[in-house]
Amino acid sequence: MKKFVLLCLVAVVLASCTSTNHGELVGVRKKSKPFYQPDPYGMVFVPMGSYTMGVGGQDITSSNVATAKTISVSSFYMDETEITNNEYREFVYYVRDSIARRLLGEVNQDYLITENTKTGEVYDEPHLNWKEKIDWNSDEQDIRDALEEMFIPKEERFFGRKEIDARKLLFEYFWIDLHAAAKKEFNQGADYHNASFADRPQGMTDRSVYVIRESINVYPDTLAWIHDYSYSFNDPLTERYFWHQAYDNYPVVGVNWNQARAFCVWRTNKIRDYNLSQKNASIPAEFRLPTEAEWEWAARGGNHLNPYPWGGPYTRSDRGCLLANFKPLRGNYISDGGSTTVIVGHYKPNDWGLYDMAGNVAEWTSSAYDPVSYNITWDMNPAYVYNAKADDSPIMKRKVVRGGSWKDIAHYLQVSTRTYEYQDTAKCYIGFRCVQSYLGRMKDDDPRKMSKVY
Repeated sequence: MKKFVLLCLVAVVLASCTSTNHGELVGVRKKSKPFYQPDPYGMVFVPMGSYTMGVGGQDITSSNVATAKTISVSSFYMDETEITNNEYREFVYYVRDSIARRLLGEVNQDYLITENTKTGEVYDEPHLNWKEKIDWNSDEQDIRDALEEMFIPKEERFFGRKEIDARKLLFEYFWIDLHAAAKKEFNQGADYHNASFADRPQGMTDRSVYVIRESINVYPDTLAWIHDYSYSFNDPLTERYFWHQAYDNYPVVGVNWNQARAFCVWRTNKIRDYNLSQKNASIPAEFRLPTEAEWEWAARGGNHLNPYPWGGPYTRSDRGCLLANFKPLRGNYISDGGSTTVIVGHYKPNDWGLYDMAGNVAEWTSSAYDPVSYNITWDMNPAYVYNAKADDSPIMKRKVVRGGSWKDIAHYLQVSTRTYEYQDTAKCYIGFRCVQSYLGRMKDDDPRKMSKVY
């Protein structure tokens, strides 16, 4: 008994010696490595700042939809160029291969992983085995039969050619409607947009009502070149633009707002899955479309009150060279170096290091369009958002489009010009780029990025 008491006293003494907080409040100390946010590949850092949103150019259309307002924006990362055909093609390939692996898993278990080989944990749903290659031309009948569902039916094939059925390329994902969860009212029988978990009737305790599941066809509308310009010979672009390697580094077009948002979700999952596989605790913020305010702040490049991203009032340099890909003069499309789209990064970047913030292709933002949204949003990170459903009226499906494109006049290239397109519509002159919120300090506390205020 004496030995037991002695051991307890020794343990207490040792515990008091190893404690360094002396009973003071010091917070929870994590054993993992300190968090830092590395620069995402292909993105540039845009520092926080304040600016007057909606001024700097002439409202030649007298639309009065860009009321001047001073706002502040937090720091974020943005893709230095628009998403290219080659980058978006990786998304399409992922969806194609994941569907094929599910089909093959029904006849060959090698394409599925049912348990964790290290821990012995059995998965509720089998994971796809990405190490197992897909033999699209396999001699095995059961493999061919399983993959046949991926191809266009024989009676619909042109010239007997075997092609992947783009209608089958559905990407399933979910997102959490935080705006619905933040609302305080609840109407019996109402949809999730009016539901609040805290104020539900008794017995409703499942938060899954806020988990919205989506299924989006990810294949871009390659016929956009024809249906946007019915009386123009754009057939070669329709046949080659998205798939031909000559257009790998051209901005992807024919992608609607829903597809662009699905791409952001896939890109987020891609890097998170990699970090988890490497046991990396530094899980980055999600990729998303920029808000309208973020886009304009990034496009200005720190140059306040200037109409264009390059910081000047003119569309030509001092040498007379056009500074973007658009429709100059009365329609001399080729005078800027390209008749339609051109390779990304062809023109000089703005002062943040962002390319093509004016011209080439216009860009989707996450913001819903309303002519008076400037007057009702907050002046700190303003965002006017509405997640329109399929049966909503068309006016609720309008999303802000910024930057102008290869077919627009100079007015639409101005950083303050706003226009819109419907979220379920794809155009041959609209693309997108992603942003990522800035979470904390850089690894080395770079003073260029942390201390400078604009």
